[in-house]
Amino acid sequence: MVKAYKQEHIYKHPWERVTSASWRKFADPENKRTLSHILEVDTLNRKLEPESGKLYTTRAITIHAPGPWFVHKIVGQDTCHCVESTVVDAQSRSMQLTTRNVSLQKFVDVEEKIRYDPHPDNPSAWTLCRQETSIRIRPLSALASMAEKVEQRCVDKFLQNSVKGREVMERMLD
Repeated sequence: MVKAYKQEHIYKHPWERVTSASWRKFADPENKRTLSHILEVDTLNRKLEPESGKLYTTRAITIHAPGPWFVHKIVGQDTCHCVESTVVDAQSRSMQLTTRNVSLQKFVDVEEKIRYDPHPDNPSAWTLCRQETSIRIRPLSALASMAEKVEQRCVDKFLQNSVKGREVMERMLD
């Protein structure tokens, strides 16, 4: 079973400002408390394609894994390593981030996609953020009967963290 959700948020700030804040949200010291589930962020690769002007970036993100204590006990760890791939197209004013877990794949698959585009109703002043997340707990004999509940708990935690992320972005934009 897969739990998935979609969210949209309008930032009443221009695309250039919102995407700049997106790059800085994990590094800003004032955000450490709000985003306490983010333990570490490292840039692995950054490439600017001269012909298209697109910027490709890959980052490693270590997070405190959401989920109940008994899942951490079964899995044997409470951190998760993820890879975030980002494509920024300044010409079309689009920024797309895709984040997937690379650890704990034996137990869970998580994919989050975020896209920032100028808002169609006010492209010079507002930015539309679209987020899609899917979470799939891989049934294990010990978790098969609880997989759906664990997935929902993970979704709830991701939704809470999304709210925190938007709060951080709004604070930085102001």
